[in-house]
Amino acid sequence: MKLGAFSISLSVKDLQTSKDFYEALGFETFAGDMARNYLIMKNGNALIGLFQGMFPNNILTFNPGWDENANKLDSFDDVRQIQQMLTHKGIALTSKADESTSGPASIMLVDPDGNAILLDQHV
Repeated sequence: MKLGAFSISLSVKDLQTSKDFYEALGFETFAGDMARNYLIMKNGNALIGLFQGMFPNNILTFNPGWDENANKLDSFDDVRQIQQMLTHKGIALTSKADESTSGPASIMLVDPDGNAILLDQHV
């Protein structure tokens, strides 16, 4: 199962304060918009999303179809294929993709310790 690029999406209290902190650790802004309350920051192949006021807890995020530079991969497992594989393995999903569609879609699940996992396909 190819899940794509991995990042952690952090629910932050103050976007500017978090941006400054992660810049001190060597991260640089890769994408996002301060005016829209989110930034994606990168240090090498490590990605961190900073989101202010968008969701209550941190989320483990995978992007099927993308590498860590948001470049489209030639070969990847579509989120709908991943959804079918997880369902077949008995993993409960908290949100599902419409299997009659193609292209961008997402699914969500929760690990045994309550951590939210988002598989967010943009291609």
